[in-house]
Amino acid sequence: MILFFRRYFFLVLLLISCNRNEEINHDQSASEDPVDLVDPLVDAANSRWFFFNSATRPFGMVNLSPDMVINGAWNSGYRYHVDSIRAFSHIHAWQLSGIPVFPTVGHFKGHLGADVYASTYSHERETVRPGYHQIFLDTYGIDVELTSTDRVGFHRYTFPAADSAFIQIDLSTFLGPCDTDSGLIRRVNNQSLEGYAVMGATRRRPYPVTVFFAIQFDQPFDSFGGWKDGHIMGRGDEISGARIGGFIQFKTYTGDQRLMKVGISYTSIESARNNIEQELSGWDFDEVRTASRQTWNEWLGKIKIKGGDLIQRQRFYTDLWHALQGRRMINDYNGSYPDMTSGNLRIGQIPLGENGRPKFNHYNSDSFWGAQWTINTLWQLVYPRVAEEFVQSMLLMYQDGGLVPRGPSGGNYTYVMTGASSTPFVVAAYEKGLKNFDVEMAYMALRKNHMPGGMMSKAGYEHNTNIGGGLEYYIDRGYIPYPLPNGGKGYHESGSGQTLEYAFQDGCLAQMAKSLGHIEDYKYFTERSKNYRNIWYPKKGWMWIKNEAGQWKEPFDELLYGKGFVESNAAQMSWFVPHDVAGLISLMGGDSAFVDKLNKSFTEAAKQDFTSGKAHSSETHEDYRRTYINYGNQPSMQTAFLFNYAKAPWLSQYWSRQVVQKVYSDLSPEYGYSGDEDQGLMGSLAVLMKMGIFSMNGGACERPFYEIGSPIFDEIKIDLDANFYPGKEFIISVENQAEENYYIQKATLNRMPWERCWIYHDDLVKGGVLELKMGSSPNRNWGITEVPPTY
Repeated sequence: MILFFRRYFFLVLLLISCNRNEEINHDQSASEDPVDLVDPLVDAANSRWFFFNSATRPFGMVNLSPDMVINGAWNSGYRYHVDSIRAFSHIHAWQLSGIPVFPTVGHFKGHLGADVYASTYSHERETVRPGYHQIFLDTYGIDVELTSTDRVGFHRYTFPAADSAFIQIDLSTFLGPCDTDSGLIRRVNNQSLEGYAVMGATRRRPYPVTVFFAIQFDQPFDSFGGWKDGHIMGRGDEISGARIGGFIQFKTYTGDQRLMKVGISYTSIESARNNIEQELSGWDFDEVRTASRQTWNEWLGKIKIKGGDLIQRQRFYTDLWHALQGRRMINDYNGSYPDMTSGNLRIGQIPLGENGRPKFNHYNSDSFWGAQWTINTLWQLVYPRVAEEFVQSMLLMYQDGGLVPRGPSGGNYTYVMTGASSTPFVVAAYEKGLKNFDVEMAYMALRKNHMPGGMMSKAGYEHNTNIGGGLEYYIDRGYIPYPLPNGGKGYHESGSGQTLEYAFQDGCLAQMAKSLGHIEDYKYFTERSKNYRNIWYPKKGWMWIKNEAGQWKEPFDELLYGKGFVESNAAQMSWFVPHDVAGLISLMGGDSAFVDKLNKSFTEAAKQDFTSGKAHSSETHEDYRRTYINYGNQPSMQTAFLFNYAKAPWLSQYWSRQVVQKVYSDLSPEYGYSGDEDQGLMGSLAVLMKMGIFSMNGGACERPFYEIGSPIFDEIKIDLDANFYPGKEFIISVENQAEENYYIQKATLNRMPWERCWIYHDDLVKGGVLELKMGSSPNRNWGITEVPPTY
């Protein structure tokens, strides 16, 4: 009964947030388009600057949306319960922001600051769809509509009658993760402006990033003006410096519409202008909105589902929508891109193909920390071209700056999080046959990151030293001590947590070395990958913390958060051995002991719905962090599928469905990703779990494979990309699907009996049909004859 009312409540909230003129079809039909099932408002009351998406394309440079809160990387941007809008800005990305605009009428207030000129609004007069956002500014009586191409924001404003109407560009404000250091706004003619904004350095991004812009209007404006330091300046054609803003002024009649294009670039004004010319030459707003919708529908339609209820289908495609967001292109249409690895802007050029277009896109993104269980699997299976482009992008930055990044921002290294988190992604792409890059260069680039002076030497945001990673200790002693001697140079100096991550990443690199015939390297990194054993505390039965002298930390507390483990605790990270699950099972005393310990961990974690809180504000609460499994963050998101390796796949089926139900089923602005969706990572995980597909090592092994879980739909159809894979489609067909039918009773692959709880990647991409018959009681004999491989 409680579940019924909860689901009813979420459906009511969804209906409120939808356009009142559009009807929702509760029954699935053949004409149901995936794009129309996406709800961008899920979890919109929570999370961070780059989370919310509306007027954007897949991985687009422009992510145009309203900003209710403009100061800070967390709890900022679009915030569903904040009552006023302060900007419509064009960039919401990892450590990046830029170009906030705002229309007003009446007495001009732009120079007085966003808290003064902000407008109230109502969700009753708001429509949010993939590629489109409409909202009414109550204070000014202006209806705002937003859409975009990849690199151009497109605005349509419907004004009331006003003697003085304005559109302003505020370059005086702190915006998201960074301040606006300085800028320039220049009137080109009475229908266009141009300029740039220098977005200041942050603790995470060490150098400023300049965002160049070109703005075009469909109608002439009457005058151009600006302000500096809170004072309106005399009329002229240009204003520059710190704490500036600019505006155009014109007269309107009731219902007058004004269109505005804002092209952006990280390289030059000319490139911003060219991005407009190439991507948005016309002025048909509805045509662009429709094109954006169609683009999203094509991307989302790569996975087609049947069955489930309306909320489940809506949440699935909302998860998939997020999986294609956050990590954004930074190159121009012509392939020029910013290289800031030296601290000064160098304009690079992506190689061009025979068609004159860049061979790939260059991307900005947060860390790939946890990507092995999320975007590794989803992108490389369903969107292999994107995965390959990300590898090419990483190697381009390696050529520019000397290191494969683990979270680049506007051409900067950020050194976000820990270890060499990009290694599993690159290795998995190679092992799955995505090889349109210099493979030997890629291997040597990854190898460099695993050696002193590489990424493994650096803790989080450690820009100027190579100490916090503790790599020398890891190599010499087989573990990283906590506290780290001479440490304090970066974030996440977390000894045992780093040790576990490095061991996995070494195991991945060893697999690529073996495939390429680098046998000595294979042996060396394989040996290093066993270092996880050095922090196993037999007396307590958990991974634990050692100091420099090799002594165990006292007192022992497996639920102690941080202080030796990266954003987690010993209970969560003791399972972090994805490259050698068989070895971990042995340490824990064999299959039975392993299953018992893991099952008890899930039973305890279920008391908190498998998270440390449903929002970031609660996630940081000390008591909530004392949990055995946390599906609100990356370190333990693989745990439900570990049972497959200990001959208990029915428990993987059961617990993975419980996690989906408790963590990834809400459909409201208040809930969704329990604090941090993290640029597609949690969205990807939710998609995979609902499909019943997972990959423990992310495919970073000599012959990649997928584990089989418990799908929640009657049918899942994956369209395979013919440019990469031989098959046309892979279908998971589920018989006897029901909310309580978690368990696989039997399976066939292409009509032949299938007794494994896993399948090789190269078999899956040949295409075919995996049929699963489900039931409410576990079949303890299915899937146990051959456990998934380990390194």
